[in-house]
Amino acid sequence: MHPFSEVKKKFGFGCMRLPMKDGEVDREEFCRMVDKFLEEGFNYFDTAHGYLEGKSEVAIRHCLVDRYPRERYLLADKLTAPYFNSADDVRPFFEKQLEICGVEYFDFYLMHAQSKENFAKFKNCRAYEQAFELKAEGKIRHVGLSFHDTADVLEEILTTYPQVEFVQLQLNYVDWEDAAVQSKKCYEVATKHGKPVVVMEPVKGGTLVNLPENAKEVLTSLHGGSVASYAVRFAADHDNVFMVLSGMSNMEQMCDNLSYMKDFKPLTDTEREAIGKVCAILTSLHAIPCTACRYCTEGCPKHISIPDLFSCLNAKNIYHDWNADYYYGEVYTKHGGRASDCIACGKCEKVCPQHLKIRELLRDVAREFDHKQERT
Repeated sequence: MHPFSEVKKKFGFGCMRLPMKDGEVDREEFCRMVDKFLEEGFNYFDTAHGYLEGKSEVAIRHCLVDRYPRERYLLADKLTAPYFNSADDVRPFFEKQLEICGVEYFDFYLMHAQSKENFAKFKNCRAYEQAFELKAEGKIRHVGLSFHDTADVLEEILTTYPQVEFVQLQLNYVDWEDAAVQSKKCYEVATKHGKPVVVMEPVKGGTLVNLPENAKEVLTSLHGGSVASYAVRFAADHDNVFMVLSGMSNMEQMCDNLSYMKDFKPLTDTEREAIGKVCAILTSLHAIPCTACRYCTEGCPKHISIPDLFSCLNAKNIYHDWNADYYYGEVYTKHGGRASDCIACGKCEKVCPQHLKIRELLRDVAREFDHKQERT
């Protein structure tokens, strides 16, 4: 049982993909969605300063905060790396967020998009320490982090700051076993440290709604709900998950989500089997049948994380996943080791158990991620 008794249900309103009209948040529609969400007994809203170029926090104030008493909702916000450069910047930025949102405290406050590099910056700027101080002052109820990196980095963060109360992870039935995203491994690290989990991207940015027809048919033949419902319920059907977020941009999406999350029911064996079949179909479509044994990386003179780059290309080609660009550029090649750095020495191919044409495949990765500007 998670320690957050104020959380009413296991489903939250992610405010990164709000309804838009002429480049602005459609406040009339957002107000209707907020009303519906609260009427159905849900109360968790998640935003960040950078969402919708600052428009998400403003919309939260006008459509939620100004219209409902504070005890009716829980609000999560985040400290994001581009908005501070020193320890002295953290508190003023936080106070600005409170002002924009029109609240005196945040129920949940996250160190945003933690990766190995971001964590170093947050640590140097005493961001975690300041968040704990703000909690002691009553301006934050619970301090957590959102995470985009490998499980060993999460282990380092939670070991360094055991005061962290919860972790927000990308988790869905495709990324659960994915070698690059490492959802399962990260979930296991959070659980080992006793940190309840918030799930983001349960439908992988909408890509698990737009499945190939043969995969979609497996789920629709169950006649038990929308295609999206199986993805969200998969995420929610983990003991250590206390919240699943969905970025809803219209009332139709909201009504569908609320219909099966109002009275959440775990997946049946038949549904789990069907999801397994969907994963098998998607896996069969992988252009690169890499097993991530990592033999290829040990002798690479350019230190290219070959399996991770292959996983990014698979995610891009099969799921059209916007997160693939993030993982490629910000996690796996931030400090070099891009696919285009390959010198075609062939050491990797000599040790590959799958006998993959790695040099050729790396050129495919480079064309997708490194040479976009040349193609446009």
